Amino acid sequence: MDTERIWTAGLVIIGDEILSGRTQDKNVAQIASWLNLQGIRLAEVRIVPDVEARIVEAVNALRAAYDYLFTTGGIGPTHDDITVDAIAAALGVPVVVHPKARAILEAYYESRGGITEARLRMARVPEGADLIENRMSGAPGIRIGNIFILAGVPHITTLMLEALSGTLEGGKPLLSRTVGCWVAESEVADLLAATEKAHRECQIGSYPFFKEGRVGANFVVRSTEPDALNACIETLIDALTGNGREIVDGAI
Repeated sequence: MDTERIWTAGLVIIGDEILSGRTQDKNVAQIASWLNLQGIRLAEVRIVPDVEARIVEAVNALRAAYDYLFTTGGIGPTHDDITVDAIAAALGVPVVVHPKARAILEAYYESRGGITEARLRMARVPEGADLIENRMSGAPGIRIGNIFILAGVPHITTLMLEALSGTLEGGKPLLSRTVGCWVAESEVADLLAATEKAHRECQIGSYPFFKEGRVGANFVVRSTEPDALNACIETLIDALTGNGREIVDGAI
């Protein structure tokens, strides 16, 4: 049995606007994909409101349960951006103005109206924290212990993730390939289970679709081992076609 260490992460998405539906979250997919490339599995996601007690509860639960915890949202300049305060409370440390963050913001806003009380809020960090570079808007992300505090705006989140690339300890990247098939997934459930059992280094996910009046499913095979992944794909295709099923030309 493969006993290689599997590294995991939790994600807390913070913001009333997500829960209300006013803003659609786009960060789960990009963070999960980025983590896979770092050899880390996103194991749990929670969405919480801009309420300190709820943020503290989620942060403390997930930072203890997983190797890493990421948060998005709530680190802007307005009064309802309380993520820094909540995480400081969760860790039992005070909030301080990070001198490097202040210098970054002062330089960024020098030609944009200067630093203000509101803008200075984005230099506040839990005591003992380091900064995560943000090349777009100046305001940095924050790293403290195993917690990574990121912006909620997706393109800024992307830049912060890029700054973190290659800096976290993880395992092998998770690889995936997809096989599409014109079949109801319930009709091949036993076939999928048998294929996965025969290829223990792989996992198979099943995702149904409906197109052109026909029912089909995408079967996503995941593994950290390229050879095992390819072998499982071959077995799966042989099993589906041998069962009289039609493979889709390209995943839907």
